[in-house]
Amino acid sequence: MKIKDVSIIGYGAYVPIFRIKDSEIARVWGRDPKRVPVNEKSVPGYDEDSLTMAVEATLNALKRSNISPDIIGAILVGSESPPYAVKPSATVIAEVLGVSRIVAVDMEFACRAGTTAMQNVIGMVGSGMIEAGIAIGTDTAQGRPGDELEYTAAAGAASYIISKSGNDDIARFEGSFSYVTDTPDFWRREGERFPRHGYRFTGEPAYFHHIYSAAKGLMDELGLKPQDFAHVVFHQPNVKFPTRMAKQLGFNKEQLKYGLLSGYIGNTYAAASLIGLANVLDNAKVGDRILVVSFGSGAGSDAFSIIVEDGILSKRDLAPKVFDYISRKKYIDYSIYSKFRRNIVM
Repeated sequence: MKIKDVSIIGYGAYVPIFRIKDSEIARVWGRDPKRVPVNEKSVPGYDEDSLTMAVEATLNALKRSNISPDIIGAILVGSESPPYAVKPSATVIAEVLGVSRIVAVDMEFACRAGTTAMQNVIGMVGSGMIEAGIAIGTDTAQGRPGDELEYTAAAGAASYIISKSGNDDIARFEGSFSYVTDTPDFWRREGERFPRHGYRFTGEPAYFHHIYSAAKGLMDELGLKPQDFAHVVFHQPNVKFPTRMAKQLGFNKEQLKYGLLSGYIGNTYAAASLIGLANVLDNAKVGDRILVVSFGSGAGSDAFSIIVEDGILSKRDLAPKVFDYISRKKYIDYSIYSKFRRNIVM
């Protein structure tokens, strides 16, 4: 689907200060510390959750937007770890911004929820229903102690303010494409605290098939080839999957350079591809074309083609960059990690 006259006018990210090394997790569970999926992952502090991180990322996006919150007509929050089972996060963010006459929605689709929020805001802006809207991906991803997911399940948020194209745009949407199937690779039933995964379904029939189909579908529809993109961002549950996906689609390591962050902070789930996009915008040049492809278990992918505009030059330094957050870090051991994640029940 081609997108006309819809742009990003503000973006922001947030990553908690705390980190735990995968080697520390491996030590506790008696595993080989050399055979872990990432080096370290971000951990939310005891007073942090997906909502507080979404607020931080959105305030950063607002700093870069040069707009009043009054023109915002929608706030859509994508997450699989909301702090409340029954109480929206979007309304709290609206209250922080001081706006009430808006569409406020919490969205779910595993790790795809953030880009689905983005796609919905694009549609609302493009149709003229609203002047501007905010799409957020945020998660304090959960992993059962000792499970494979514990090594990568991390925390972070990214927020994008989307509006009609103008003279001060950061980046312009060129097109989008979505692909879904009923593939049970990851789920959590009602009442269960931790999600479960389908192991052998996770890679080939789930992640690779959906990202390939969405990316290829978008490029075919827009008449583009891998060499037309300066940067590519895939959902990143680990380092190996997006690297293999890039090679399969015909992209090189240089195109993946700024969009792959899982080696630094782990898998931030609904925020993963959106934080990767934020880091690309922190480093991209005017005119660069970016491919962003999310993946959500269950399963589906959203693909976007985005072109960097002149507004990036004056707005980039108005808020903390992704690596400002990645670089400031405090390491914790497994006991503090367990306390922060409330794995120790009193």
